[in-house]
Amino acid sequence: MDYLTRSQLQLIHGLKSDRNARRILAQMSDQINVKKEGQCVYYLNAKGREIVGCQKVRKGTGNVDHYLMRNTLYIAFGMPDTWKNEIKITSKGLTKKDTVTNIADALFKYQNTFHIVEVDNTQTMAKNKVKMEKYRLLIERKAFGDVPPVFIWITTTELKRKYLQELCKGLTGQFFLVSEFA
Repeated sequence: MDYLTRSQLQLIHGLKSDRNARRILAQMSDQINVKKEGQCVYYLNAKGREIVGCQKVRKGTGNVDHYLMRNTLYIAFGMPDTWKNEIKITSKGLTKKDTVTNIADALFKYQNTFHIVEVDNTQTMAKNKVKMEKYRLLIERKAFGDVPPVFIWITTTELKRKYLQELCKGLTGQFFLVSEFA
């Protein structure tokens, strides 16, 4: 999950009180780094990565909010066993130029239907439009089988949500604001 807030850790691990969560995080202080992003964001340091066998190095820079927004949906959808982050979806065409590829922020399967998670934090609407055009081609080419996927978007403003709903017209989708999970 790369980066987590204390409240996300509490939900995932069933830690009851804020005080208890803070105590546990303090005990792990030699295994985690903390970054202040309006709230404390935790991620594994070298010792923590070694303990859990993680090769992926995360720094306190970059678009941490993107990860936190994706984690919010992961938790909200009940932490599905089939959830995978940053999944490349490809449909080969007759020529190399005809190949269509998209990278979903996350993908999971529920009741034999793929659910594609997209996080719109700082992405331009032009890029979102191109991404949805590619998804439509992938659906047309049956990259998801006979059942089109459900799109799950999380974004930051009501205006962006309305635009995303318009981009997904004719497809099944759910559209959330990050503020709805606060």
